Amino acid sequence: MLTETSDYKSLYGNFRWDIPARFNVASACCDRYADGSNRVALIYVDEDGKATRTSFDEMRELSSRFANVLKADGLSRGDRVAVFLSQSLELPIVHLAAFRSGLVSVPLFTLFGEDALEFRLGNSGAKAIVTDETGWEKLSKIRDRLPYLQDIYVTSEAIHAGAKSFWSSIETASEQFTTLDTSADDPAIIIYTSGTTGNPKGALHAHRVLLGHLPNVEMVHDFLPRPGDVMWTPADWAWIGGLFDALFPAWYHGVPVVGHRAKKFEPQAAMQLMADHAVRNVFLPPTALKLMRQAGVKHEGVKLRSMLTGGESLGSELLDWVRATFGIDAHEVYGQTECNLVVGSNSKLFPIRPGSMGRATPGFDVRIVNERGEELRQGECGIIGVRQPNPCTMIEYWKNPDATTKKYAGEFLLTGDLGIQDEEGYFWYVSREDDVITTAGYRVGPSEIEHTLLKHPAVALSAVVGIPDPIRTESIKAWIVLRPGFGPSEKLAREIQDFVKVQLAAHEYPRFVQFTDTLPMTATGKVLRRELRALG
Repeated sequence: MLTETSDYKSLYGNFRWDIPARFNVASACCDRYADGSNRVALIYVDEDGKATRTSFDEMRELSSRFANVLKADGLSRGDRVAVFLSQSLELPIVHLAAFRSGLVSVPLFTLFGEDALEFRLGNSGAKAIVTDETGWEKLSKIRDRLPYLQDIYVTSEAIHAGAKSFWSSIETASEQFTTLDTSADDPAIIIYTSGTTGNPKGALHAHRVLLGHLPNVEMVHDFLPRPGDVMWTPADWAWIGGLFDALFPAWYHGVPVVGHRAKKFEPQAAMQLMADHAVRNVFLPPTALKLMRQAGVKHEGVKLRSMLTGGESLGSELLDWVRATFGIDAHEVYGQTECNLVVGSNSKLFPIRPGSMGRATPGFDVRIVNERGEELRQGECGIIGVRQPNPCTMIEYWKNPDATTKKYAGEFLLTGDLGIQDEEGYFWYVSREDDVITTAGYRVGPSEIEHTLLKHPAVALSAVVGIPDPIRTESIKAWIVLRPGFGPSEKLAREIQDFVKVQLAAHEYPRFVQFTDTLPMTATGKVLRRELRALG
């Protein structure tokens, strides 16, 4: 656990991993706080605004009961159980039950369609799944194509042929369950990548992955925990960000978490939720922050202490807005499903540089390398690489040894992201390797252009891609969502082009501007540039 210090070099240089040989996420995040004191673990707010509080004691009992249910149904160590739920009371119960049973949980995003579900369930070989009424409707159509799937538990009160009642099963099960003595290296969870290129790959993580996340979470949240801390994120708990940037790290420190199943992100409703439940610590993705800025949200009752953000780089405009609105800094982080939270910031340790992701998190050695894993000089653009081993890194891609092998070069895990490290150790994101635009001999990353576009008063959201050009190889095209009060026109397009040309450089301005109502995004809020490239 990190302790507060004003010296980043000392903190970074003196850090040593302390990973016990035996470790279980359920014991660390639940059982050690289940001491009879009824310490609050979860504040779940339903769609009507009604809040229900669940203690760590209750979480231990409920997850132990469901562990017995899974055991009675024949699931044994190493088997997979899928969790097809959004933020809810049931979701952490299932994960904790799986962890304490030595099973491997498989979180699935509730907006997945039938094809996405079929691939992930088939690939993981999940034997059981827990879902709600909407999920059951999807699963019932593909169950015949999933020979491994033997049990479907539905959380609603409705009775379905071929499904079991989650809550009825729990009520009749024993609350006595001895958590398995797991190694820190034992498999715990498979989290599928967002699939921006090709089929999704299942990143298999060990129990130690939680410990690997803690240094960054503690650093960006200003040395969490402190009295009165309450965590919330709108990020879905089906992804590594929602689970291991917010839910489980908070519970590791005994910090209550607010859960809320929103049909869509509503900026003012988010402010009200934070005010109503005295939220002090948040993980707000940049997309959420942009929507909040666009809506001009304010609420005197919101008293945040710390903010983590990640998924794409923040620009100076958005950072300034966070400071003016919440009175705190937005601490940016960087990582990926395979090896998360390896770069981050804390303004008390070193100054935040707008556009930079921060510096390497204590415990991680992050470098800029080439495709052979050879380190490049400071200031050179290359692949962001993370030296191995470290506890945050996946065990492997599930059933995909070729992809696992390609993920590494020399001593480094290759993130597939291009970046630059400056002389003071700050990392600057450039783009995904396949997002680099080659135009007139220049290699241009879209991120900087997108940041500049957001500074224009008419631009709410933007995405930049390269499109084929017979002379320049590629030309730069900007897809733009306008703010209320602005309408698309050739005049406005020219104005935006000139704005970028002045702000950046002549070779970086978008030669083509396309106005659109929405941008295609992954479930984690990342723009799907490949879909925009396909549109031309």
